[in-house]
Amino acid sequence: MMQALFPPRAVETVNCTIEIENTFESLHAHVELHDTAPAEVGDEVLVHGDMIRVPYGQKITLQRQATVTRANWLDRQITKLTARLEFTELYEVSFSSGNRL
Repeated sequence: MMQALFPPRAVETVNCTIEIENTFESLHAHVELHDTAPAEVGDEVLVHGDMIRVPYGQKITLQRQATVTRANWLDRQITKLTARLEFTELYEVSFSSGNRL
C-alpha cells in the first residue's frame, strides 16, 4: 500500500542544452532537457561536467548530460509546503524609526 502511494524516485540521464549569459542586460542560466518531460515541483536536475565560468559581457551555449531525479507525491507536497513557508524570507518589514534597534 505505501509503495503505491510513495513509489521510489525515478532517475534518468538525458542530454541538455545550457545557456548562460553574463551581460549588463541579463544574468541568467537556463537548462533545457531533451527527450524527457519537463522538470516539475520537487524534481532535481544535476548537470554533469566541469564548472562553467562566463566572463562579463559574454553569452555561451553548451551541450551536456544531466541526471533528472523525479520527485514522488510526498516529495512534491513537501516542496510546495516549504516553498510557501520560506517565501517570507525574501522580504523584510520593519516598523522602527531606525534610530534604535
